[in-house]
Amino acid sequence: GPRTMLSSVRSTVSRNVVRQATVAAQQKRGFKVSVLGAAGGIGQPLSLLLKLNPKVSELSCYDVAPVTPGVAADLSHCSTNSKCVGYTGDDLKKSLDGCQVVVIPAGVPRKPGMTRDDLFNTNAGIVKNLVDAAAQACPKACLLIISNPVNSTVPIASEVLKARGVYDPKKLFGVTTLDVVRANTFIGELGNVDPTKMRVPVIGGHAGTTIVPLLSQAEPQVKMTDEVRDAVTNRIMFGGDEVVKAKAGGGSATLSMAYAGALFADCVMRALDGEKGVKECTFVESTVTDAKFFSSPVTLGKDGVDTIHDYGTVNDYEKKLVADMLPDLIAQADKGFKWAKEH
Repeated sequence: GPRTMLSSVRSTVSRNVVRQATVAAQQKRGFKVSVLGAAGGIGQPLSLLLKLNPKVSELSCYDVAPVTPGVAADLSHCSTNSKCVGYTGDDLKKSLDGCQVVVIPAGVPRKPGMTRDDLFNTNAGIVKNLVDAAAQACPKACLLIISNPVNSTVPIASEVLKARGVYDPKKLFGVTTLDVVRANTFIGELGNVDPTKMRVPVIGGHAGTTIVPLLSQAEPQVKMTDEVRDAVTNRIMFGGDEVVKAKAGGGSATLSMAYAGALFADCVMRALDGEKGVKECTFVESTVTDAKFFSSPVTLGKDGVDTIHDYGTVNDYEKKLVADMLPDLIAQADKGFKWAKEH
């Protein structure tokens, strides 16, 4: 009778709902990710690492270099479960369509004797154009800025997004993961600890002395003299220069930066996917200090930034490092804000 029919309809409906929920759970794993500057020294290895990440279902590679569609064709042969398409020239907005995560390593690299700030004028313009396109094509995407000087380009990005009326401070990140990666590596070496087991928070900015490793909070703790502490702190701050010198005019840190960028993108995707307790240091709009943008531990979530944590208890040495560098960090952000107003 009608009752049996109703219950059979009901069981069919509930079966379908369960099936749809399962399908939704499976689909939920995949993100469309764009790399802007994908043909460059950081962009190529970064794109490779993202192609290998099972959370990426679609990888979009954009660069002004005409070789970019070829880079994507090359990547597309990797036997991982994602498709990869390359764009160049006027196809910037097309490359960003429907992206949930956008990673921006585009720009010119440093040569020996150059500071990250020497890149300012060229990279400011590049970041402005790329972020402006993202603001139109994928306004809700998480933007991960790698282009140096990060201390200025992230503030520029925020102003570009504001001008388009789509700025969400939860979705804009300066990638400072390489500083953490270096700290974990160098402290791990000193203490003979596997670097994958080291946890060293690094706060502040992403240039020279604005990079402040909190060795007092390292887990596990590694015993060292003040002399060794000073030397390793300096090595973490100026790890980029070590690579620039070693490459002797052949560029700056690209492979370690790609590794760090891929790590951070993975953390963002895991959190977007609903994983709880994903906590990473990243350069975000912040009220932790007087600096408008500051890197400190951040719990990531389904909307990008979930909670910005202050940096906790530090020793006098670290306190002084923070106090000494803060005016520089603020000035570097102000330089970005000023440039954004004038352009």
